[in-house]
Amino acid sequence: MHETDAPTPYAPAAVEPKWQQRWTERGTNTANLANPARPFYALMMFPYPSAEGLHVGNLFAFTGSDISARFHRLMGHDVFQPLGFDAFGIHSENYALKIGAHPMELTPKNVANFTRQLGRAGFMVDWNQKVDTSRPDYYKWTQWVFLQLLKQGLAYKKAAAVNWCPSCKTVLANEQVEDGQCERCSTAVEQRFLEQWFFKISEYAPRLLQNLDWLDWSAVTKQAQRNWIGKSEGAQLTFSLAGHDARVTVFTTRADTIYGATYLVLAPEHPLVTTLTTDVQREAVRAYQDATKKQDLISRKSTKDKTGVFTGSYAVNPATGQQIPVWIADYVLMEYGTGAIMAVPGHDERDFEFAQVFGLPIVRVVAGPDDQGDTPLGDAAYTDDDHGRLVNSGSFDGLPVQDAKRKVTAWLAEQGHATPVTNYRLHDWCISRQRYWGPPIPIIYCDACGAVPVPEDQLPVELPFIPDFKPDDSGISPLARHEEWYRVPCPTCGTSARRETDVSDTFLDSAWYFLRYPSATRDDVPFDRERTTTWLPVNSYIGGNEHAVLHLLYSRFITMVMKDGGHIDFEEPFTRFRAHGMIIREGAKMSKSKGNVINPDVYMEEWGADAFRMYLMFLGPYEEGGDFRDQGISGVRRFLDRLWASVRDATTEGAPDADVLRKLHRTIKKVGEDTANLGYNTAIAAMMEYMNAVRRGERTPHRDEVLPLVPLVAAYAPHLAEECWETLGHTTSVFDAGWPVFDPAMLVDDEVDLVVQVNGKVRGKLRVPLTITQDEALALAQAEDGIAKFIAAEPKKVIFVPKRLLNIVV
Repeated sequence: MHETDAPTPYAPAAVEPKWQQRWTERGTNTANLANPARPFYALMMFPYPSAEGLHVGNLFAFTGSDISARFHRLMGHDVFQPLGFDAFGIHSENYALKIGAHPMELTPKNVANFTRQLGRAGFMVDWNQKVDTSRPDYYKWTQWVFLQLLKQGLAYKKAAAVNWCPSCKTVLANEQVEDGQCERCSTAVEQRFLEQWFFKISEYAPRLLQNLDWLDWSAVTKQAQRNWIGKSEGAQLTFSLAGHDARVTVFTTRADTIYGATYLVLAPEHPLVTTLTTDVQREAVRAYQDATKKQDLISRKSTKDKTGVFTGSYAVNPATGQQIPVWIADYVLMEYGTGAIMAVPGHDERDFEFAQVFGLPIVRVVAGPDDQGDTPLGDAAYTDDDHGRLVNSGSFDGLPVQDAKRKVTAWLAEQGHATPVTNYRLHDWCISRQRYWGPPIPIIYCDACGAVPVPEDQLPVELPFIPDFKPDDSGISPLARHEEWYRVPCPTCGTSARRETDVSDTFLDSAWYFLRYPSATRDDVPFDRERTTTWLPVNSYIGGNEHAVLHLLYSRFITMVMKDGGHIDFEEPFTRFRAHGMIIREGAKMSKSKGNVINPDVYMEEWGADAFRMYLMFLGPYEEGGDFRDQGISGVRRFLDRLWASVRDATTEGAPDADVLRKLHRTIKKVGEDTANLGYNTAIAAMMEYMNAVRRGERTPHRDEVLPLVPLVAAYAPHLAEECWETLGHTTSVFDAGWPVFDPAMLVDDEVDLVVQVNGKVRGKLRVPLTITQDEALALAQAEDGIAKFIAAEPKKVIFVPKRLLNIVV
């Protein structure tokens, strides 16, 4: 054979750029935003454009989302799949500081690199609608969102305890603190009191919780949200203070244990601490308060070491009339509940440990089935509420715990000591950040007019280019060093005033970006009303589990606020959400220090983007992730080569093989069902299995056996699918071809495995027609060497169960 006669091999280096250019020229990936017949909004969480470029975790996440979007297009939807960049934030700023660059110059380069890599991977992205949170044409509207919350009474400023990283020199959210250290730089985190802007997300806690009942989200994600919102039914109890007119209010879910409250604990920051501290205790209390300020909030909640100081004052237990000591301790936080707790050491592990350390009374007021009121508690608190009953509790003795909660609360309420309440763990969202790389908060401070919102027609408040953007330890933003920027006229009275120099939390940037995408080219509104009504809420949202709480919670909150403000007609942003899994390599989490980081560019260059995409999806269940091993990708590439060869060599002579066609229709059904449910690995396995049937014995496939496989594989390997589709004679995109339809009649097999027994023992199986008779089955069994050797004589009896069993008795 001459070299020119050799079959044309599949060459992704030529095929993939060809189709990416065609898609751009033809507008293949551009959504019909104005007049869609069947709109479907497919969204993947947008990436933070790091200087290192796209990593394999990004590609894994985006490929899974892209497959889902392409599948819905093949199913006949007008699919809109945008992508953009979460480009503001401390990550970019810290990296810029590290390498001596400026984030305003570095970020556009990172975005350009990410865009290149994402294009190389062949995603069906409508790049006309790209957003970049660090561009003024985007953050103008982030500032507009802030102003809407201010108008609706949901934004306010107050002094609050916050986590402060001395190295990053900024406030950290609780989830950004791990084991008392900053998650980014591992510096020990401190507590500070700073004036901060907050959003009243706590007012939305009941709504945020209730809607989880009907959202199509994974159970794990919904439970994570429920836990964070943290609903608890209980009561606020009031304790009078001996020798003082003031009272202490505590929240408790266990009013039934009031008879066992032997001391109170206040947060060191509680406003009553100064009043209650006696002269004898003042020095010890002040020293303890100073030490507490150096701790972060997370460590205070989770520490196992019990520390505290007695104030010198006493409260009065409203149930017993006894005086009980008032302490301060760092495990009680002012930000949670009322900043004070009643301690019942007999029935709370934390209170029990504290009481043991400081020798405080421990009283049993709940007993188990085999216990009495005087049964010693031993070395642990009794916490079995389900089987407990009250003891040492006056007229409530003998009541089961659940009944006692209600009755004791009602009794205390009658005495004026209690108010039944529902409480939530969710606290207001602190959005202030004392950094440079973020959108300035649109507020101007005037000595005469107070805090004045920047008029909407003056947005955006542009972030200036300043060379000295490094934060310091003052707790004040670098913007505060530039009077030429922050000194402006008051919008109300015109006198000299001062801009807010904090920037807003990047969670605010990402809390509304999905609303912007369909209207990204509009500069006069944040989101076009008609387009928003057409395309939202998002039909399918895919992202990482690390964002399953806060990003989703904040997005839901902002959406509710926008609905309440009359801007949109829905209150939940994402109809369906699925979290993807994580990729590891050779059994270990990827990290630069281990030298096992995967550069997608290298693999796409060697194997092609389609092979790399499919391999990532073949590693394991998409919602779990998998272990990346280099040798595995060759098998996927081999499948694509065989598909190309099958299309290239397919014949139209004769008729397709009946068995192969039956396998084809089963494959269409299987791949469709699995792809719809993000079961990508099993869908790929089904296509590979079908390819084995098509090429069994290296037979030449019929065109009708191969053609339907091309749209099946299109969502997974879009470049190859387009090339195959064109080779098969089509002039339009494979994504306009529609999903193949399976014939239910072809799913019914005309053969069955018949179990053959001899004297009741299984001796083999026969593949037989469904219509086989007893005599025909017996003849086949006697002709099968592996079975015939057990039939030593003429059968005395034959038991035949059609489609299932042949039992020969000899």
